[in-house]
Amino acid sequence: MSKQSFADLGVSGAVSGALSRRGITAPFPVQRLVLEDVLAGRDVLVKAPTGSGKTLAFAIPLAERVEAAPAPGALVLAPTRELAAQIVGELEDLAAAKGLRVAAVYGGVGITAQAARAKRAHILVATPGRLEDLLARGTFTLARVRTLVLDEADRMLDMGFRPAIDRIVGACPKERQTLFFSATLDGVAGEVAGRYTSQAIVHEHAAPSRHREEPLVEHRFVAISDAQRLEALVEELACERDRAIVFVRTKRGADRLVKRLATHGVEALAIHGNKSQGQRDRALARLRSGDVDTLVATDVAARGIDVDGISHVINFDPPADHETYIHRVGRTGRAGNRGIGVTLVGTAERQEMRRLARRLGLSHGLGGDEHRPEQPGRGPRKRPQRRPRAAAR
Repeated sequence: MSKQSFADLGVSGAVSGALSRRGITAPFPVQRLVLEDVLAGRDVLVKAPTGSGKTLAFAIPLAERVEAAPAPGALVLAPTRELAAQIVGELEDLAAAKGLRVAAVYGGVGITAQAARAKRAHILVATPGRLEDLLARGTFTLARVRTLVLDEADRMLDMGFRPAIDRIVGACPKERQTLFFSATLDGVAGEVAGRYTSQAIVHEHAAPSRHREEPLVEHRFVAISDAQRLEALVEELACERDRAIVFVRTKRGADRLVKRLATHGVEALAIHGNKSQGQRDRALARLRSGDVDTLVATDVAARGIDVDGISHVINFDPPADHETYIHRVGRTGRAGNRGIGVTLVGTAERQEMRRLARRLGLSHGLGGDEHRPEQPGRGPRKRPQRRPRAAAR
């Protein structure tokens, strides 16, 4: 049987052509799940993991359904500047194929020029705080929004944006299409989704089970003492690898770690909420180009960074919970490539990390009542070959 195409799902030749020019010729599973319902104008609730291709699942219908009329006709809400910029990158050529303009609205950059672009845009991609600033200035209204998208909705709620989102949704017409994308539809996220949508179709996309293949991501939990934490990190970074993201809990800790790594001959850049948008963009550009191969980030980056070739994610500070772990490690093992997620676990953190690993069904090697799930087809674990010390950057 031939592979299903975008045209089979109702995507126009103009948008299919824009996708083809990017080398995208067949829909991902999450896109096959939701495109027909969204193109038909239905509200949808979509539970999907990071890296599944969900951005195109709403970007394609926006390009198809939004009219080149007084703007904005569609609004996409996202939790972080990085994710908003990523969404605009996915949308721009699709929208251009239909004669539509796209603009991003987020903090950290000059508001005047941003406001001028937003006022002319047919599709607006925004973080809640900056959007409310522009609405308060009377730059534009949301009265003509016919499609509202909430991307990474659970993350926005976790970040305390619920009051702002309620106000923004209230400023949109009641008669609209609402698309709700989230890593979970339980708890508050599910309750909010029910309030914002009408007769929504629910779609759940899980990562495919890989019964006979080695998982794309190898998860390792490394027991250390606190005094060994930096040394253990430097050792991991000396492995043969491509790009690495090192996660820490605090902005101050990110800057401090970059300086400490420099004393060990490792060049790294920090990205966190106190960095300006220009600084963040330059750091990501240097990582993408290979000018540097190590980024130190706080969790603000866990959902918004999309950089090819991340071979290692290293949790210098263990994540606060299992969802944070998923979103951090989700930066590697993308688009069919393999990756490694390493968590450095101090003595006081072992019980918590054992619980996290058990909840995710991962082997952890931290002692206690570990459950080691069977992973057919895997041989003994092999550590990556190490670079010679002299070659480590």
